[in-house]
Amino acid sequence: MRHFAIVAVISGCLLLGMGLLLSGPFAADTASPIWAPPALSELIQEGIDGNQEIKSLEERVESLKAGISFAGALDDPRLGFAIVNLPVDSFRFDRTPMTQKQIFIAQKFPWFGKLDLKTQREALTVIRQQAVLEAGRLELARNIADAYYQLGFVATSLQINARLTDIINQLLGVAETRYATGKGLQQDVLQAQVELSKLLDEKIDLDKRRRTLEDRINGLLNRAGYTPVQPPLDLSYPELQLEVKTLQDQALKSNPRLKIRQADISIADKEIELAHKDYWPDMDVRLAYGLREEDRAGKNFPDLVTGSVTMNIPLWQNSRQDSKLAAVKKSRQAAFSFYRNLLESLPHQVDALVTEIHDTQKNYKLFNDALLLQAEQWASSSLTAYEVGSVNFNTMIGAQVRLLRFELQTSNYIFRIYQKRAELEEILGGPL
Repeated sequence: MRHFAIVAVISGCLLLGMGLLLSGPFAADTASPIWAPPALSELIQEGIDGNQEIKSLEERVESLKAGISFAGALDDPRLGFAIVNLPVDSFRFDRTPMTQKQIFIAQKFPWFGKLDLKTQREALTVIRQQAVLEAGRLELARNIADAYYQLGFVATSLQINARLTDIINQLLGVAETRYATGKGLQQDVLQAQVELSKLLDEKIDLDKRRRTLEDRINGLLNRAGYTPVQPPLDLSYPELQLEVKTLQDQALKSNPRLKIRQADISIADKEIELAHKDYWPDMDVRLAYGLREEDRAGKNFPDLVTGSVTMNIPLWQNSRQDSKLAAVKKSRQAAFSFYRNLLESLPHQVDALVTEIHDTQKNYKLFNDALLLQAEQWASSSLTAYEVGSVNFNTMIGAQVRLLRFELQTSNYIFRIYQKRAELEEILGGPL
């Protein structure tokens, strides 16, 4: 019962909002659907402006809005001409006074309230399509943001790879010098060369991933050809204070896919009302004017006016009206089931994303506040110890690699938080 009460309120709100939605021409929102730094915001706007699927959704909204007045309009009146009671033995118009040349006009009138219901149904269809458009924009923005932040991580990985390569080259020089003077081992030289080969292989893979992500972004932006994308490299740590209950309420209020389900229910309600109206007859009103000629004796007959009302009789209601009403009721049940499933799952989706963001923030602080400092101290001390022969080459080079890998993991946590923020905002229906 609680869900049905919610839906009743939703239907009322949708009807109250029709006037506001339909009062003016559709205008695209120029702001990014989700939070984004300036460079990403520009990419998202380019994607929304150039994406053909979004354009198609926008045109669909305009098309449905134009159809609202059509749905509530009467059918065109019908104009006709007829010859009435013309004797077939002579085909003369002056033979009998019953013969007429008739002109008539007819108009069909649906049962009371049908046109209003059709108008409301079409207006709700516009609201539903507007929510579909909103969901499409959010999904596109989140996809662009996801690829953009992945590109940032790959670019950071390439920077770390280049720094590691420089360090290993320096260490290789040290190892070769020590080996040449008899103070080092050949295996140290070989190990440094192996590390350089691994870094080269990693760089090839990272270059390939970078190009793939740039191609993905270019595709989302609907660009004609390949264009390099400047990756984010200076994102600061996002200090997000997320309150789960508040965000869950926002999702239930603004999630566009939930709005789609709400509109589906309201549309089904109008279909049920229209199905009930079908038990009542539509009326076809006809008004005719008949012209009569003088007879052969010169007697003049007055013209005639004829009027009629024709109504359809719901004689086959078991196979027509009853079947239609049962069908639209089933559609309404299906729409409500979809709505209730999403209504119940959204809070869990929000909670899962908030939990993941909080955990990632903890990981970042652990690495940034403790592990990075410890790894830096270890790398510095192991290098000093290697120079005096206190530790072996393997330990020293492992410490240098570990330090930069920790730096990379720290950056990865930042990019991960931004990715999850974009995913959360798609569910919330807008920026935090």
